[in-house]
Amino acid sequence: MDQSGVIVGGIAGAILAAVVFALVMVPPPEAIQPEFLTTADESIIEGSLPSYSKELSLIEIFENSESGVVRVNVQRSSEEQIPAGVGSGFVFDNKGHIITNAHVVDGATKIVITFLDGREYNAEIVGVDTFTDIAVVKVNADLSLLHPLTLGDSSSLKVGEPIAAIGNPFGLSGSMTSGIVSQLGRLLPSGSGYSIPDVIQTDAAINPGNSGGPLINMRGSVVGINTAIQSATGEFTGVGFAVPSQTIAKIVPNLIKDGEYKHPWIGISGRDIDPDLAKVLNLKDAVGFLVVTVVPDSPAEKAGLRGSEKVVEVDGVEYTVGGDIILSVDGKEVRKISDILIHLQRAKAVGDDLVLEILRDGRTSNFTLTLGERPNGE
Repeated sequence: MDQSGVIVGGIAGAILAAVVFALVMVPPPEAIQPEFLTTADESIIEGSLPSYSKELSLIEIFENSESGVVRVNVQRSSEEQIPAGVGSGFVFDNKGHIITNAHVVDGATKIVITFLDGREYNAEIVGVDTFTDIAVVKVNADLSLLHPLTLGDSSSLKVGEPIAAIGNPFGLSGSMTSGIVSQLGRLLPSGSGYSIPDVIQTDAAINPGNSGGPLINMRGSVVGINTAIQSATGEFTGVGFAVPSQTIAKIVPNLIKDGEYKHPWIGISGRDIDPDLAKVLNLKDAVGFLVVTVVPDSPAEKAGLRGSEKVVEVDGVEYTVGGDIILSVDGKEVRKISDILIHLQRAKAVGDDLVLEILRDGRTSNFTLTLGERPNGE
């Protein structure tokens, strides 16, 4: 399922099948004491480290960011399938809130945050959102240790733009790697049954232990939280993923306030229109999203959307057809499901209206639905 409650059908294949979430956590080495990094939002907190209008050198980025770096050590009970380990995180505000990945603290019985000078504090989980793999923990640390990093605007990123990742790969404290933004708007499985939309792809080296650490642009602002890699071995092979800062800025304040974030939900499953399906449906262009199933009592059903009920076979391949085809959301063109999910993540909340342009029986019309709250466990 993805952000709207949609089965991605065909998109998740090549780039997503081998994504490894375990990269974030690495068993704590006996001889190495790792550390972590952190990030914060200038518009939400006081006393954040400055962002810069000019581009910085990699040396300046590290020196300006290391005071916001923390290490996240996690202990789990012997019954937990996920072993104890080390992850990364970054300071969000002067109240002791630390951002990391949800999978870093999953099942934790004890969380210890280590700051740059080596001082350690026990942390409590404030809120977790498994749908975006974001968690917030809190420490009662000395104010002099809290140096929040500034959240930048991930929507302004460009493919080819240089970036840096900070964390503790393999338990090696305070390590920085650099690279470029390889692509934007990726869909990333979250382990929750839904996909995380709008994800940043980078070739900056990310390895086990990096999860939860900041991805930083050349002006010293955090533009993402390093989350996963694509790998057959569990080690970096040139493709890493980071949840964008726009998502962090939207989710984290709710986690701090309420302990959770309520995601907007449409209640459909289906598949993207590819060239073969477009031919079956007699469509001129292979764009849009075919609705296959409408969840009972969902916003989609209440708005009158129609799923697919007819199965046709072409060249030995069966296609489920007859459902509505979504062409746009709120006037924005839908070429594939990620366009819907990114729009929901960036611009919508539970209770908002959503206008869908639908192609049905050769005619287009608009349907307005009120977004519901995404159910857990679907």
